[in-house]
Amino acid sequence: MSQVSYEKSVQNLDLMNPPDGFLDDPFPFYDALLKHAPVLPQPDGSVLLSRHADLDRIYRDTTLYSSDKKAAFGPKFGVGTPLFEHHTTSLVFSDPPLHTRVRKIMTSALTPRAIARMEPGLIATVDQLLDAMAGRVQVDLIEDFASTIPIQIIGNLLDVPMAERGPLRDWSLSILGALEPALTDAQLAKGHQAVSEFKAYLEDLVARRRTEPGDPETDVLTRLIRGEGADEKLSETELLQNCIFILNAGHETTTNLIGNGLALLFDHPEQRQRLQEDFGLITSTVEEVLRFRSPNQFGNRETTADLDLDGLHVAKGTNLHLCIGAANRDPDVFDDPARFDITRRPNRHLAFAGGPHVCVGLTLARLEGQVALGRFLQRYPNYALTEARVNGGRMRFRGYASLPATL
Repeated sequence: MSQVSYEKSVQNLDLMNPPDGFLDDPFPFYDALLKHAPVLPQPDGSVLLSRHADLDRIYRDTTLYSSDKKAAFGPKFGVGTPLFEHHTTSLVFSDPPLHTRVRKIMTSALTPRAIARMEPGLIATVDQLLDAMAGRVQVDLIEDFASTIPIQIIGNLLDVPMAERGPLRDWSLSILGALEPALTDAQLAKGHQAVSEFKAYLEDLVARRRTEPGDPETDVLTRLIRGEGADEKLSETELLQNCIFILNAGHETTTNLIGNGLALLFDHPEQRQRLQEDFGLITSTVEEVLRFRSPNQFGNRETTADLDLDGLHVAKGTNLHLCIGAANRDPDVFDDPARFDITRRPNRHLAFAGGPHVCVGLTLARLEGQVALGRFLQRYPNYALTEARVNGGRMRFRGYASLPATL
């Protein structure tokens, strides 16, 4: 498709019915949005925003822009359904006072000292996975590596027994998959079922933990049960749904970070060589992966008053789609934004959102990315992806469903 075609395509871009090629490669569409339609009304009355400055301002303003999604998710999921209860109760889609209470507990458990204590376990997990791949003719870097790391780390954070972690990934994919703009009946039913099964499992786990509490210094579930770090305890529903959120949020995005990083370094051999010559660049490498292929491509806010956006009148209660993937390619902020550059500085990407809702687990996610990518490249410097890579097929989350490779 030519640049003129992309320009024409984005003038009428509908997230509910994306144009051909958008799911496979949205980035040319993002570039056209930034240039020609940075504030784009949608047929359903919502508005799509793509500029870095707009997203950054909206993330910081909790007065005009709400994270509460009850109005948007009622028609989407059905009021009172499992998906509605989950997504309107979890940290990311809530406003104070719930957001404040839950965030205090989580931040008190994810201090720099606490994360430093997790690093030896993270290294051991990564090395075990690297050992398990040794000698194999072909591996899948998602199934055999990237997706396993965050499940184990967050499973450790909540002290989920090892033998009970099997269903966590499928539950997570089904629940987060329901956040796509358009859903089939089958996807909706699968999401509802996943929340119900996940919640039933957690009810049992919480009951056991109440009987035998863990060490609140290392066990976030025990902290959540006790309400430590907050002004008051969580209700049972708030507790269960935010446990689901912790497992989901840390799994999908970190899996995508690691998988995207391995794919990008293979696709840009000159950058891969620079990293292999100087592993001191691993920190800036992870930041560039986060910018260039943000694991989470979209966020949302709802307006709390009538306002003007770039000359467009936006009514109170309008749903805003915040295109993180486009904002991270904004030429007003990033020099040569279509270039993957592991030495890029400064790198003011919005992969972790911003403001009061900035990702609570960003330090842990960065550490997971640095350890996973760094140790993988040191162990298997000559890895090669095959032509059979499979995109995740999602709009909101950017990653791979499968990354077959030789080592």
